[in-house]
Amino acid sequence: MKILLISANRLLEPYPVYPLGLDYVAGAIPDRHEVRLLDLNLIANNDDALENAITEFAPGLIGISVRNIDNTDNSASQGFMGYYKDLIKSIKKVAASPIVLGGSGFTIFPREMLHAVGADYGIIGEGERLAALVDAIENNRNTANLPGTIARAYDLETSASIHIPPPLDAGFTRQFRPDASHVDFYLKKGGMLNLQTKRGCPFRCIYCTYPHIEGRKMRLIPADEIADTAKGLEDAGAKYIFISDSAFNADTDHSMEVAEAFIKKGISIPWGAFFAPISPRAGYFRLMKEAGCTHIEFGTEALSNQVLKAYGKPFSVDDVFAAHADAVDAGLFAAHYFLLGGPGENLSTLQETLSNVDKLHKTVLFFFCGMRIYPNTELYNIALGQGLISGPVELLEPVFYTSSDPASDPGDVLETVRNKAAGRSNWVIGAGGEETGKIIKRMHARGFSGPLWEYLIA
Repeated sequence: MKILLISANRLLEPYPVYPLGLDYVAGAIPDRHEVRLLDLNLIANNDDALENAITEFAPGLIGISVRNIDNTDNSASQGFMGYYKDLIKSIKKVAASPIVLGGSGFTIFPREMLHAVGADYGIIGEGERLAALVDAIENNRNTANLPGTIARAYDLETSASIHIPPPLDAGFTRQFRPDASHVDFYLKKGGMLNLQTKRGCPFRCIYCTYPHIEGRKMRLIPADEIADTAKGLEDAGAKYIFISDSAFNADTDHSMEVAEAFIKKGISIPWGAFFAPISPRAGYFRLMKEAGCTHIEFGTEALSNQVLKAYGKPFSVDDVFAAHADAVDAGLFAAHYFLLGGPGENLSTLQETLSNVDKLHKTVLFFFCGMRIYPNTELYNIALGQGLISGPVELLEPVFYTSSDPASDPGDVLETVRNKAAGRSNWVIGAGGEETGKIIKRMHARGFSGPLWEYLIA
């Protein structure tokens, strides 16, 4: 069977993100099938090019990766459901093949999205399960009982609750093709490719969808295998690697093993990752530096212990300061992401966070004001209990949590942060918006690589 896998993500701010998930999906499909990847970033908004690509290949099945439902930025909120509906309509003009949705965005809203856009099937959780669906369709078998698969043909509105199946036990096979047309797109626009070192997240942050999508149990990829993959990306022309784990240091031992494997393998290009600002072991960030790490992105969210506890964070304000100091002392660029105005926030805690922020030196600060509500999170339960929402369907378009404390209205929080950020180049509201995207695009065109936020450090 001919299988066309489409990366639908066209969000380019602050920089384009390589469709890592489709490499793993392609790697899980048996060799007897002909698999082709189509990244819609290559054809922009050209419907004719999309229709021509589908007509020329004539696939027997079309898989679409849905990475994002929206941009999660309350300062410049943008939903993508209209885009996905139009995409499905364009595909159906030229193809009668089954359309299968998957990806992290789809897994958050499987039933709602399947019905909203009119696709035929959906893969919940890990995309490698598409291989089983392909086999069932190819052999005319009933797909109703396939783990992690739903179908619009069934009466999903009256069926039992949808549950993500247990995580896959087998190893993960990434099929990275250096000569694929979409690889060159990312090499020319910042040179950043990405890497996964594990799946699963053990933390219990109230707003996060990672545990729902990947499970709480961490499944570690062997460090030597990760280093081999990193070397392959480097040899393909990557100038920077971003590790896409929810938190690279969620398993400290494993992250150190990966760093040591990078050193042994001789990885020479810089890399970065998201880190939890937990109090580090002695020498931890110096090892990261020796292994080529240049950028540390801390998911800090608040600098008030009261709010950190309400958010379900596994660290304290003192831990944040300790992690930051160690990272900077090791010669690393450090950024912190804040998520203000969620449950437990009030005017006093907001001022505490902003006061403590001034104690962080040599850093860039990204402020997101208002907390996006997603199903299967504790935040969803809180919002439901407070009567702020009534169910998941309405959440297909961005809905942000409003604190029950009138003093922390998201609009007021945003205005407070904007006022304090005035004149400070290292204080960024949200992802920086269109203007930041234009600056990064120009820098990439001039040969700069990586996330580039280090040029804002003050």
